[in-house]
Amino acid sequence: MESEQTISMVQIWSILRKHVRAIFGTTIVVFIASVFITFFVMTPKYSATTEILVNRKLSADMQSAQFQQVQADVQMISTYKDIITSPTVLNSVNKEIKQYPGYPGSMGALKDSLAIKNSQDSQVFSVTATSDDPGTAAAMANYTAKVFKKKIVKIMSINNVSIVSTATPNHNPVSPKKPLNLLAGIALGLLLGIVLAFIREITDKTVTTEDFLTKDLGLTSLGIVDEIDQVEIEKAAQSKNGRARAVHSHDVGGHRRV
Repeated sequence: MESEQTISMVQIWSILRKHVRAIFGTTIVVFIASVFITFFVMTPKYSATTEILVNRKLSADMQSAQFQQVQADVQMISTYKDIITSPTVLNSVNKEIKQYPGYPGSMGALKDSLAIKNSQDSQVFSVTATSDDPGTAAAMANYTAKVFKKKIVKIMSINNVSIVSTATPNHNPVSPKKPLNLLAGIALGLLLGIVLAFIREITDKTVTTEDFLTKDLGLTSLGIVDEIDQVEIEKAAQSKNGRARAVHSHDVGGHRRV
């Protein structure tokens, strides 16, 4: 079993060495393609985040129920996350940012560009907006938080939402992730080159050894005809022509008699 595995690994290594130029070439081509797509095709995306606090203020005589109220506010965040991405809120946000550069294009696209997150047992949740323009991303996040805070009072008949921090434009793109894309291009090119090398090896029907004819096919070997390089043929022809000219010159110069 060990010898078979060793032979198999040797064969694999032999195939890789045989097609190393093709593998290297494929890797370079795919890498260049990933560079072109990353830097010239993919549009940079920017994100901005605003944070919202859910905390209902209690009167002095209800301070003993503070813990229960905090737990209730934390549980309400799940409901708030659904409301903040509902048409009730996004219709107003969509109207406000329609004239901004990098506008998503529709209310559905606006919803997809928003991400609502919160930590476990935390009364704070964040609204992150993503856009082609950093200023638009910040405006989307801030308008969403502002409209939500205003609408939630009417929807839930409760005033327990505060904006902790507003979003500011971040000019560092969050995508594409250039180093990751380039590494992926190298890995994909290398893998593709190896796959193509094995496919080429499997589909190659050229007979390369005498053992294949005699042992595998059971044929009788009548001999081996070596391949002569064209350069060697030309050298031999030039050498023969040179000797012929030398003999001719000797005959003329020496006045050979018959």
